[in-house]
Amino acid sequence: MSQANNPESHSGRKPNRLINEQSPYLRQHAYNPVDWYAWGPDALARAKAENKPIMLSIGYSACHWCHVMERESFENDAIARLINENFIAIKVDREERPDLDQIYMDAVQLITGRGGWPLTMFLAPDGRPFFGGTYYPPEDRHGMPGFPRILAAASQAYRDGAKEVTNNLEKLTEALGALTNYVPTGGDLKPGLAAESARALAAHYDSINGGLGQAPKFPNTFVFSLFLRVHAADGDEAMAEMVRHTLSKMARGGIYDQVGGGFHRYSVDERWLVPHFEKMLYDNALLARLYLDAGRALNEPEFLGVAREIFDYVLREMTSPEGGFYAAQDADSDGEEGKFFIWTPEQADAVLGPELGAIAQRYFDITIEGNFDGANIPHRTIELADAARMFKLSEDDMASKIREIRGKLFAAREQRVKPGRDEKILVAWNAMMIGAFAQGYRALHERRYLEAARRAADFMLASMWDGRALKRSFKDGVARHNAYLEDYAQLAGAMLDVYEASLDAKYLAHARTLAGVILERFIDKGKGGFFFTSDDHEALITRSKAAFDGSTPSGNSAAVMAMLRLHGYTGEERYRVEAERTLKLFREFIEKQPFGFSHMLEAVELYQRGPTEVVIVGSRNSAELLEWTERLGLIYVPNLAIFVFVAGDADAGAQTGFIPEQVRGKRQIDGHVTAYVCREHTCTPPITTFKDLQKELAD
Repeated sequence: MSQANNPESHSGRKPNRLINEQSPYLRQHAYNPVDWYAWGPDALARAKAENKPIMLSIGYSACHWCHVMERESFENDAIARLINENFIAIKVDREERPDLDQIYMDAVQLITGRGGWPLTMFLAPDGRPFFGGTYYPPEDRHGMPGFPRILAAASQAYRDGAKEVTNNLEKLTEALGALTNYVPTGGDLKPGLAAESARALAAHYDSINGGLGQAPKFPNTFVFSLFLRVHAADGDEAMAEMVRHTLSKMARGGIYDQVGGGFHRYSVDERWLVPHFEKMLYDNALLARLYLDAGRALNEPEFLGVAREIFDYVLREMTSPEGGFYAAQDADSDGEEGKFFIWTPEQADAVLGPELGAIAQRYFDITIEGNFDGANIPHRTIELADAARMFKLSEDDMASKIREIRGKLFAAREQRVKPGRDEKILVAWNAMMIGAFAQGYRALHERRYLEAARRAADFMLASMWDGRALKRSFKDGVARHNAYLEDYAQLAGAMLDVYEASLDAKYLAHARTLAGVILERFIDKGKGGFFFTSDDHEALITRSKAAFDGSTPSGNSAAVMAMLRLHGYTGEERYRVEAERTLKLFREFIEKQPFGFSHMLEAVELYQRGPTEVVIVGSRNSAELLEWTERLGLIYVPNLAIFVFVAGDADAGAQTGFIPEQVRGKRQIDGHVTAYVCREHTCTPPITTFKDLQKELAD
């Protein structure tokens, strides 16, 4: 944890209640003069007993502007006094309590038309919102009202029983309820909806820099994953080129850590040059998977190399002793945004010497003028071949020197004050990284990636699952907070990924168990779809039903994807039925707003096309059988369901746990490893060479 965010650095001040919390974000505020509570019955009871409004502040540890507002306002004694005298102050880590963040972010968007963090909301003692915004400066500035003025106005309006407050309490609560009141409209999904939506999204493509739209620019992982699916299904080369161009631009830009690997959150410019420097686990999980898929689908070894570097970064810097993965790294270090990642020519030369320094300055565009506050975010503006010609070296020699440069810069950078690291372990985010590592093993054949996936999956089951329910967050040996729909759905999907990589049937069984909890405790039996929280969760002012995909999949899209994949493996109709009901519930929104449903559209593509079932039959401990399963991992098959049977076993079902009807009874031919490819309940004749299997999967 960097000094700027370390609560122990405020040792001259008495800590508040947040010192007893696990969340690093809450603990960052433990020495504020604000009389903070974490969300819970004590705070709510006091607000009701004293009839005081609640000032709710929601953020997360890697949020730059959250740190700014803390320094400017929550560390300010005069502002803290205003808060303490007039409000019950509650601080929430949005990553621990996404249920609260979902409700109150919706509220602030209804009030202001925009959202973001830090989120600042004013609530009645019963939790209903009446006013709010995001960041407020400590005094009036640039047309923005200062926080003291906001606090005084909110307090007086509530205390005086202002008509506006009463109206807002009623209207906002009603509007929040309406946001989750999706009503089935009937009708089927439009044929070819995924491809049609992908082409609508492609209209926003930036043909110069890649990505969608202009600045600020986010990776939009699911959009490009959808483009890959459409390319694989329809042979649409325009889709392939948009993916290739975008991923190349991102990998060469400042949004990618050229020295240490891993992606920063997003780019503030349209060229992927200047990032917001925080690194989030979920971004790197989703991007690693996209680069693996694109590397295989488009035959781009560079993309596979980027995925490898992401995995190595996560294993090096984001993996806990227990095997779980940490949540995030801050943008700031030593009190300055990006300081850890930037270089001047003098700094580079001091580490590299004149020969390597000259190459580094040209290859990574490290200049005297700089591109960020007088220093430089390393990025690549020339190809390796061009650099080799420029410095009269072979490409192999230049590649060797670039590796040496990166190694030396990395070693020197390790001596700097590091960005703070949020060491809580979140189920949904871990699940995304578990799935990425499992796919990484299949695509790259590095055993350590499968070991990382299995170790983290086993840790989730041992520490976050009690046999009935999941907890959301783990830190310091303690699991806390009820898990949410996204946790169950993402972990079910991750278990399927680990099964596909390991062929260990226990992970398929775990996926079924988690899906069973979703169908029992999250389902809306009347209208379809799944609620954000389980039926035994704390009662909040509304029970939301998150459907829109953002930087991570919505709980509903993740659940639909898991259910459809499980149906492919088990043939159990309940999975398909509930996935179909959910897709039809959101059908009109998916058709009208494809950008907000980009991962759901991937599920639509699976639903409409069905899985590609690959059944491989071979002899026990056969080197040929292992070779086939490994080579299969090198092929991009977006809707794969893989079944591997040992010929002659009395009960083939014992090998995988569940065998759908269409893949029963498959036999080995003449002692050779034999494959069958099944689509839409129809299987090919037996295939006895891998070349023929590859050809069948490419058709």
